[in-house]
Amino acid sequence: MLEVIVRGEGAAAFCSARLLNVAGVYARLERAEQVRVPAVMLGEAAQALICDVFENNGLFAGLHRIEKRVVAWGRDADPIALPHSSVVISGQELSNRLCPTLPDRDRHEPESPAWTIHCSRPLPPGSIEHNFGTRIARASAVELKHPSNSGSCWIESLESGWLFLVPTSEKSGWLLSVGGPTDDFLGGSRLIVKQIEPPDRSGGEFPAYPRIATPMCGPGWLACGTAAMGFDPLCGDGTAHAVREAILAAAVIRASEREPGENILAHYRTRLLAGFKRHLELCREFYQRGWSGPWWDAELHHIRVGIEWCEAELGAEPDFRYQLNGFDLKRISAMPREIR
Repeated sequence: MLEVIVRGEGAAAFCSARLLNVAGVYARLERAEQVRVPAVMLGEAAQALICDVFENNGLFAGLHRIEKRVVAWGRDADPIALPHSSVVISGQELSNRLCPTLPDRDRHEPESPAWTIHCSRPLPPGSIEHNFGTRIARASAVELKHPSNSGSCWIESLESGWLFLVPTSEKSGWLLSVGGPTDDFLGGSRLIVKQIEPPDRSGGEFPAYPRIATPMCGPGWLACGTAAMGFDPLCGDGTAHAVREAILAAAVIRASEREPGENILAHYRTRLLAGFKRHLELCREFYQRGWSGPWWDAELHHIRVGIEWCEAELGAEPDFRYQLNGFDLKRISAMPREIR
């Protein structure tokens, strides 16, 4: 039987281990500590995808819901309210709900597994990280002034960064300050400062700049989740992307047994690079409209450098030779490039 070690503790690790074991592959989860964000917002599409992986439609029952996004984005911008639909969950609670019950097999642990999936730090041996920005997120636990507003998340750009308020109940939530000290930012806030009492405790810091590791795969190993890349929390697609990476990683390993060779690994690398480039392009759109001045110009420069780097890595036109069909990877029938 094919044997795989999955190193990690987050959504990518649990999803890839789950899919491999369901498919009859012996996947052993090797826990690894990782930085956990205090609050994750999962949209309906991300929830549906995760529930599909775990065949459990009740995974996110009972969580606090966000139904509106209030945004003041740009110098002197008036707040606008936009429809939204998501649930809020802590990184730890997400891991608790996703941690799969792996098959109980009476057998020795593999000494030399056929594959290793790296889903958490440290990076795989030989990989280096490329960072496209310098911004750090500072998290603070806060009490809400107006419980009636707990169904909304709040986003506000400032001269040297931005604030993101995520309620986790009718009375409390988490405030992310990206780019500078929380107290300083609240001093310049026109929107979010009105929604909260002064922060009472810190939830730590974590990188908020996009980053990617290379190489991200090789013979017998794949990088996935935070070991492969990190996303700006402003875009809200980090967890969903990690799950999609896990689905692809599990499918690549299974397909490689049917069709050994470098083509499948090249497809994995290209898909992850293309996804990272799309994320940077979304960041560019947001940061172009966020404000103006030295901080925004510097971060926007890093984003543009990242897009150029991705374009150089991908080449003029990525050649995708496989596609996911459900949770399986299938070869695309050959067709002339000019009509792809």
